[in-house]
Amino acid sequence: MKKNLIKCNADSCFLCKNCLPEWKNAIVSHKSNFHVKKNEVIFKEGDPVKGIYFVLNGNVKVHKKWGSDKEIILRFANNGAIFGHRGMGESIYPVSATAIEEGIVCYFDMDFFESTLKVNHDFAYKLMMFFAKDLQESENKMRNLAHMSVKGRVAQALMLLETQFGLTYDGFINVKLSRQDLASFTGATYETVFRVINELTNEHIISLQNKNIKVTDKQRLRQLTNDEAL
Repeated sequence: MKKNLIKCNADSCFLCKNCLPEWKNAIVSHKSNFHVKKNEVIFKEGDPVKGIYFVLNGNVKVHKKWGSDKEIILRFANNGAIFGHRGMGESIYPVSATAIEEGIVCYFDMDFFESTLKVNHDFAYKLMMFFAKDLQESENKMRNLAHMSVKGRVAQALMLLETQFGLTYDGFINVKLSRQDLASFTGATYETVFRVINELTNEHIISLQNKNIKVTDKQRLRQLTNDEAL
């Protein structure tokens, strides 16, 4: 990562929004902004834990090894979201984080982040609520891997991506994912996801434009999430 001199207004990330106004100067003096390139690894599974990150702009995938040669994407971080928090209380990161597009991330070392938690009770509470939601979503993902068909998981993934990233002016999901990343997010093989995407296109549930995906029939897409496991 390359250090970036661009300064945020100390009000654009999850930490800044929920800390005491009196703590803002401390945030400004302790944060570092880094420019990341597309597909750049920010930290990898097994790296020593040094700090916590937030997305200033761009999109980051948080992923984990799954078997000897596969990975599963646990979540995406954008719009000021925190990542690296799964390393709290650990000596090494149990996950990896990779930029899926060019952007800027904000970094705080762990000592300062822990001091922030002790001083900013509202932030600590909201972070605890975020942890609870993050855990619930991870448990749901594991349950769906066991009980939902691949087509249902792809449908659910598209719904989640639309909710998180929103739509472009012409109605496409506002994030460009490779088919491999979509496969890793749904816990399926590239070949299976490629087949399912073609099926959804032929059934006029979605439409494609290069890597862009538009949901054209939300009701039918939602119904697919109730499919039984194959």
